[in-house]
Amino acid sequence: MSLAIVQTRANAGIQALPVTVETHISNGLPSLSIVGLPETTVKGSRDRVRSAILNAQFEFPARRITINLAPADLPKQGGRFDLPIALSILAASNQIPSNSLAQYEFIGELGLSGELRCVSGIIPFALAAQKANHAIIVPLENAQEANFIKKMSILPAKNILQICSHFHGRELLSPYNAEYPKLKDRKLPDLSEVYGQAHAKRALEICAAGRHSLLMVGPPGTGKTMLASRLISLLPLLSDEEALELAAIHSINGQALELNTWKFPPFRRPHHTASHIALVGGGSPPRPGEISLAHHGVLFLDELPEFNRQVIEALREPLESGNITISRAARQAEFPASFQLVAAMNPCPCGHLGSQLNQCVCTLQQIQRYRKKLSAPFLDRIDMCIEVNPLPKTYFLQSSKEENSEIVRIRVKKAQTRQLYKLGKLNHNLTGKILEHACKLSNKDHKILENALEKFQLSARAYHRILRIARTIADLTECEKIKTSHLMEALSYRIIKNKF
Repeated sequence: MSLAIVQTRANAGIQALPVTVETHISNGLPSLSIVGLPETTVKGSRDRVRSAILNAQFEFPARRITINLAPADLPKQGGRFDLPIALSILAASNQIPSNSLAQYEFIGELGLSGELRCVSGIIPFALAAQKANHAIIVPLENAQEANFIKKMSILPAKNILQICSHFHGRELLSPYNAEYPKLKDRKLPDLSEVYGQAHAKRALEICAAGRHSLLMVGPPGTGKTMLASRLISLLPLLSDEEALELAAIHSINGQALELNTWKFPPFRRPHHTASHIALVGGGSPPRPGEISLAHHGVLFLDELPEFNRQVIEALREPLESGNITISRAARQAEFPASFQLVAAMNPCPCGHLGSQLNQCVCTLQQIQRYRKKLSAPFLDRIDMCIEVNPLPKTYFLQSSKEENSEIVRIRVKKAQTRQLYKLGKLNHNLTGKILEHACKLSNKDHKILENALEKFQLSARAYHRILRIARTIADLTECEKIKTSHLMEALSYRIIKNKF
């Protein structure tokens, strides 16, 4: 047979789109051409494939070889196409039987000796192949990562010779059936290590229960960073679906899956010097940024006004939609970005505005310039805002027993379970009819909210966010309906923004 077809996939954002490797061998001067929008790394497979085939004791056809990567308008990049290209050449030259290749999808980079090397993006590849009801043949190093997709037929191989022996029926590849490693015990910073700040801890609990965004404002040394770093200890483990979605993002980014911690919610803390691309994603080809790597987890921005304004403004859309679309001249990629934003800032450049312990030395112009780094539309998208004030020095001399993270996490888990059972989603995702149904107010409470909206000039977006926060507070107290106390507490987390 002079024509062979092998199935593989190319990454496009978090998706793995099908690619058909078509190889035709014809008479003519010896040559090998690859068409179908291959990038430089794919073109380099010519030499890798030739050497791998020869070193595996197969014959490389001394004829005209044309390889088409279809569809032609989908960019292909990386060494992941080495294995399917090599197998298609062997099948087209009748060195391996081609009739059973259609049942499989192949991925892997080839060394010059014919050994298979691991590639990035294995989880999206395996998920897509499972939906297509195909078994996959992958490098041995990628097998354990792909194995996290349940009911997936995975055949790992060390080299191309093993794969060819499999199709000749001499030595079949064994399915990968390793046991899942047990999750480690979470050793995270505990909430009990933060002294006092009961108001901030309460806000943190509400923030965790409803997956709301939070802004903390206060002088240096009041515990803002400590509080933010302990939010992750209040969050329950990710579901299998959430963990796989997050793992797919990290897989595309070339980051190995931590098998013992793969269900832990991520906590990302980029420095304020981070670029626009580093935070939201980009590059060529487009890669996920920090907001996508924090998917189903926490993105903590310390010293928020110190970030570039364009970087901060870029967060507005993903905070609303839960995803980010990166468009470039040649291609477009969409990444999930349903992250929980937690930010901290000082009230002024010196940090001591309003402090009773230290005197502020900033001018009015400096304070205004500092605060204008955060636009009103961006602040409007943050659900909750609190002040974190310094504690009296005598407080640390007193013995007090602080509530630990495990106790709070139990309450958070109960509240989230309640939300998922009643509404099918957490409160920060409530919109439209579901929001109206879940957050019904009495006539009295509705009037209170209307007066607050008018008095503090709150937007329609703020109205919906207040309702979501009130609903979360009610869930924490196991109340079916939102009470006046719940609404008033929710309002307190919004009207503070008028001070800034």
